Amino acid sequence: MDEQALIDSARKGEARAFNQLVLLYQSMAYNVAYRILNDPDAAADATQDAFLKAFKAMRRFRGGSFKAWLLRIVTNACYDQLRRKQRRPASSLDDLPVEADHSPYLHDPAEQPDEFVERQELGNTIQAGIATLPLEQRTVLVLSDIQGLSYNEIADVTGLSLGTVKSRLSRARARVRDYLMAQRELLPAQYRLRDDNTTLSAGSRSS
Repeated sequence: MDEQALIDSARKGEARAFNQLVLLYQSMAYNVAYRILNDPDAAADATQDAFLKAFKAMRRFRGGSFKAWLLRIVTNACYDQLRRKQRRPASSLDDLPVEADHSPYLHDPAEQPDEFVERQELGNTIQAGIATLPLEQRTVLVLSDIQGLSYNEIADVTGLSLGTVKSRLSRARARVRDYLMAQRELLPAQYRLRDDNTTLSAGSRSS
């Protein structure tokens, strides 16, 4: 059964079809939640909450991009997690580990061990930079440079105007670039930024 057929069946309340959609999108949903929250447990909770809300709301889905619709629910679930965390403060986000298992780039058996370590170091440093961003900038950066959504899709997910999406994304990228410049000694040599306008060739989407 193709994705549209699964969506049509799930809109009719068929749990089995919705479970298949969960299998298709759970990795993406969790990755977005993890990148926004920088906390594996909170990300798992937000993902679970998002899918539960999505299942209850399926009958109200009126077509268009299912991915954008689902990610809107995921990002809202992340915001709910952050609000709960503010009411019950725990350890600082900065103190939480960035776990390699949450990278969107899983281990390739053909990859050499030193290459895998370097890639993980790069991903960890970029994730640390993402975690320094204000929430509104972090969200658009994750949706654009991690998930590859278009400006229009991000506007749909966040409810922002295209101009706001572009300006927030520009500021977010500049801040992450500044962070990586300050931390460049921690990066593998081939990924280190220079003081000119050279871009990070493998960094913008490898986090």
